[in-house]
Amino acid sequence: MLITMVIGKIEIEKISQKYFDLMIKKTKIGIIQSKISNNFEKNLNFSIKNIKKAASKKAKIICLPELFLTNYFCQAESHSNFKIAEKIPGRTSKIFCDLAKELKVILLISVFEKKTHGLYHNTSIVISENGKILSKYRKMHIPDDPGYYEKFYFTPGDLGYKSTQTKYGNIGNLICWDQWFPEAARLTALKGAQIIFYPTAIGWHPKEKKKFGRSQLDSWITIQKSHAIANGTYIVAVNRVGTEKKGRRKIQFWGNSMIINPSGKVIGRLGDKKEGILICEVDYRKIDFTRQHWPFFRDRRIETYKGILKNPSDE
Repeated sequence: MLITMVIGKIEIEKISQKYFDLMIKKTKIGIIQSKISNNFEKNLNFSIKNIKKAASKKAKIICLPELFLTNYFCQAESHSNFKIAEKIPGRTSKIFCDLAKELKVILLISVFEKKTHGLYHNTSIVISENGKILSKYRKMHIPDDPGYYEKFYFTPGDLGYKSTQTKYGNIGNLICWDQWFPEAARLTALKGAQIIFYPTAIGWHPKEKKKFGRSQLDSWITIQKSHAIANGTYIVAVNRVGTEKKGRRKIQFWGNSMIINPSGKVIGRLGDKKEGILICEVDYRKIDFTRQHWPFFRDRRIETYKGILKNPSDE
């Protein structure tokens, strides 16, 4: 019996070591910063073209901006925009599932999802290199600001925070307004995400840009770095670029799509005026290294955090 137990333990250790040896240590991320038109087919073809370019540069995980197939319709409240929404799986997901399988890459795409009659979500899906939908995340935090009337369109997410195991690493996918909330990043990291992606549509109101533009952008960059440092993960923000107009409203999307390493260093960044593709290699061993030297997870005091479940006005 003892001999059997020892042999069993050795076999388990061998399997564990074999699994560790097979675990991917590095991979390449591709992000696509897009100027979005009001023509669905044009946006679709442009995205497919750029995904193929990123794949040709050896990117294994590729992410596009939030709602990349349409202009940012949330600048105005219009019931006609609900006709854009679609089921998942559906036409769009099938196109990108086929593309992921063809290119053997992981894709993250954002879709205006029709869950059922009268119920809609802003949804991000992870597609495997075999063309299968691995997971679906529905945006949790829904803004309602001038020019960002998302509460009119989207119900808050009901699927929780996600970490999806893929061939090229564990992926967490959050969406835009989620990126201002440290709780969302922390919970996603605690689920095992090595990279947290934020497909995004964020920019300036042109009239405010001169006075507030620099500080707004700096705040956005700072919060992304903070998530990386606090959680010891890679952070990837993928924004659109260019000016989009709805009636009298305009937003100048500020681009600046970026990839940040676990110590908060920006290892790749695009500009604020042009479309582009950014390819960066990520080294997962840096996650362990960073967490060993900045042991924020080790020193958490979860028994003291009950107050976070209360609003500021609560007794």
